[in-house]
Amino acid sequence: MGRKRAYMAIGRTIKGLAVHFCILTSVFCILTSVFCISPAQAQKKPGVVAVVNGAEISVDDFNRELNRIQRIVLNTGKPLTCSQVTRLRTEVVEGMVRRELLIQESLTKVKVTEAEINEALKKLKEQYPSETDFTNALTEMRISPAALRKQVERTLAVQKMIETQFASKASVTDKEIWAYYDRNRDSFRQPEQVRASHILIKTDPQWDAKKKAEARKKIDDVMAKLKQKQDFESLARAYSEDPSASKGGDIGYVRQGQLLKPFEEALFALKPGEVSEVMETRLGYHIIKATDRKPETTVPFENLKDRIRTLLKQEKGQQEANAYIATVRGKAKVEISLPPEE
Repeated sequence: MGRKRAYMAIGRTIKGLAVHFCILTSVFCILTSVFCISPAQAQKKPGVVAVVNGAEISVDDFNRELNRIQRIVLNTGKPLTCSQVTRLRTEVVEGMVRRELLIQESLTKVKVTEAEINEALKKLKEQYPSETDFTNALTEMRISPAALRKQVERTLAVQKMIETQFASKASVTDKEIWAYYDRNRDSFRQPEQVRASHILIKTDPQWDAKKKAEARKKIDDVMAKLKQKQDFESLARAYSEDPSASKGGDIGYVRQGQLLKPFEEALFALKPGEVSEVMETRLGYHIIKATDRKPETTVPFENLKDRIRTLLKQEKGQQEANAYIATVRGKAKVEISLPPEE
């Protein structure tokens, strides 16, 4: 992903272990949630909104979480009333307290090894195009490598405790698994897919008419070779200016909504083995070949049974963890001091 997309992704991960007390058990979610560390948290000691067994929750982090949730609500088109904002502020800080308690409990009950931390960091880095992009993201967020490593340890401890202490002990029946599958059949539908190959001769909107005509001649020459029964794959390797040229033009199976609309319309109009006429998109001139087609299907229950069982065990583990943390909350030393409403 580019720099802009990388930082957008960081912003989206703030929801990890947040106000609704959802316990993240997905490895990817756990890893990406480390970017919940804010510049203020990493570099200075701001005012605090709560102290949980001696651990401080900063006002900056509280405001950031509150603003995030308010934006979500506003996007629904239903503005919050004053009383709703007051209640939301209380729920947000309480959620952050419970999150901190969960982390504290996890660190006392499970051991996260250096190897596990290193593997988690490796997976996190793989979400970026290069080591430099990853380092730049940390620099932009003002997160030190040491702070990142500590947060990875904390989030992995949570994941590990939920799995070992709660999810692994949860019981799920076949009846529950079927009920989940039946309720969510629409989610298990796989839309029609077409496998495509193409030959691309690139153009640029800034080109003059002469240069664009040269590109058109190139693609027309390729089309002439195809009409002489020359092999599509070989011609793609020889002439296409798309990265897929090395694979004979093959771009794999695609669903509607994944490609540029003109390309997609031309592709889905083809039967397997058919080749389109020359068509144009903002990328340039294309010749498209459909090589296979898969009709819409619903993934069979048996193919999903084990995955649904795991999901339901995780959900039950989450519920048990929430109940456990509620008990711990009653025994913890917690001081809350909400800042004045703006």
